[in-house]
Amino acid sequence: MTDSPVALITGGGSGIGAATARQLVNQGYRVTITGRSEDRLHRFAAELGDPDGLLVMPGNAADRDAVRTAVETTVTFGRLDVVVANAGYATFDDLADGDPAGWDDMVLTNVLGPALLINAALPALRESKGRIVLVGSVAGHVHTPGNIYGATKWAVTGIAENTRRMVTADGIGVTLVSPGATRTNFFDGAPGGLPDRDFLSAEQLGETIVWAIGRPRGVDINTVVVRPIGQSV
Repeated sequence: MTDSPVALITGGGSGIGAATARQLVNQGYRVTITGRSEDRLHRFAAELGDPDGLLVMPGNAADRDAVRTAVETTVTFGRLDVVVANAGYATFDDLADGDPAGWDDMVLTNVLGPALLINAALPALRESKGRIVLVGSVAGHVHTPGNIYGATKWAVTGIAENTRRMVTADGIGVTLVSPGATRTNFFDGAPGGLPDRDFLSAEQLGETIVWAIGRPRGVDINTVVVRPIGQSV
């Protein structure tokens, strides 16, 4: 157990983050999950039977001190092999008719959050020659009229490639996983609720992330765009 790999996942209490954490724990990883809702994190841990290899760290992915504390605590496992910048959400409005009061938190979570995680984790990842996974979105590859959430995910697309160019000489892999429509609690705040369309499952995205993490050493999977069959854009 002391030699098993270690991963840290932001937004790990539900959705894609939880699905990824579950699969990594089942593969023998020691995993830290972070998130704003302590209750949600502990409920998820209880679902897994509160395994010794799962560490719950409540905290905001856009809070510098919380992120650094999560990384420092995770490294007490003895190493850090993988970080997954998964935390993010949408305000479901646009530049013309949206409420700017909600944009600050979305931009900070979706853009600053991954940057803070990378910054805090790099020393340990250089030592392990580990991997960074950023969860982006199809919205970060396809322009949509007035879409501010999409603009934050375009930023994640840029952070991924800029990070790859910075750390590839250190032996660190960087993967951007950009999901299409995925059935998670992401749509809880959407006007009208869950859209009537084709969806991926959180488990399918978790499998994709775990697949990217599990590539042989020396193989760097850079960009994976994953849509449900039936999603044309």
